[in-house]
Amino acid sequence: MLLETIRTLEKDSEPLRFSEMCDPSPAEKEILVQVSACGVCHTELDEIEGRTMPHLPVVLGHQVVGRVAALGKNAGRFNLGDRVGVAWIFSACGACKFCRSGDENLCADFRATGRDVNGGYAELMTVHQDFAYPLTEVFTDAEAAPLLCAGAIGYRSLRLSGIADGQNLGLTGFGASAHLVLKMVRHKYPHVKVFIFARSERERAFAKELGAVWSGDTTSTSPQQLDAIIDTTPAWMPIVEALKNLEPGGRLVINAIRKEEADKEVLLSLNYSDHLWLEKEIKSVANVARTDVSGFLQLAADMHIKPEVEEYALQDANRALAELKSAKVRGAKVLRM
Repeated sequence: MLLETIRTLEKDSEPLRFSEMCDPSPAEKEILVQVSACGVCHTELDEIEGRTMPHLPVVLGHQVVGRVAALGKNAGRFNLGDRVGVAWIFSACGACKFCRSGDENLCADFRATGRDVNGGYAELMTVHQDFAYPLTEVFTDAEAAPLLCAGAIGYRSLRLSGIADGQNLGLTGFGASAHLVLKMVRHKYPHVKVFIFARSERERAFAKELGAVWSGDTTSTSPQQLDAIIDTTPAWMPIVEALKNLEPGGRLVINAIRKEEADKEVLLSLNYSDHLWLEKEIKSVANVARTDVSGFLQLAADMHIKPEVEEYALQDANRALAELKSAKVRGAKVLRM
């Protein structure tokens, strides 16, 4: 599915179109992936609407699951037929201070799958062997897809939150990433209480099913102050609302590649004494490093995480994106090839 120009989803319900393209060939140390499933992420909405600018035209998709169909020269890490995943990080320079320290997600030459190069809303794609991940058979293709971004970015967000067992954690928004964070928390930190803020009653009920101790609207005041909050929404308003629920010294982690402009004026209501005073922190999450993806995949296998997924045929990609835009979400959306 090809994106050829920036769209506004409210005005164009079909921003992607089918296109016949030449089959890609793997270059040196690359593999050719026969795609079987690809997750649908809010970042695709950011690309379609121009908040993070793609290299146009481009095939979207960065939660890619498939089988190795061909090997480029000197590509020996995988065998033909191996099942692999491809995530948001398509490549990085490997030489800068960030790459050398393991923070390749901050590399100035970071390239993103489905934004800077063609991604997985397709039958075939190529990727360097070092940026593909072996996938255990614990997961089906559809279950594995959201682990590659929603799970990996949630894994990084949880680490950056600094949460400790016995503390209180808030999650703002409850879609693909947040529902996996809640599953991780219950496994890693069994005495952490999780509080959910979400605009949809369906999301709030789903969170309670998965073990949240409380759920309320995005503007609600939590019954207890929170040591950390992870925001997974595309909006600005939840940032201001979350800060009022933090304990002194608490940390808000913003898990979003971009924020929509529509409610940016709510930042004018940010009050230093009410929202930031007493050493509260705000930290953003930028992309993922390969260690986040591989680390989370191992944890997910150990936990036997089974993401909640809604499956769509590739030709229904525009419908899946429209439903994501309108918050018709329960877990993660996945395209099947």
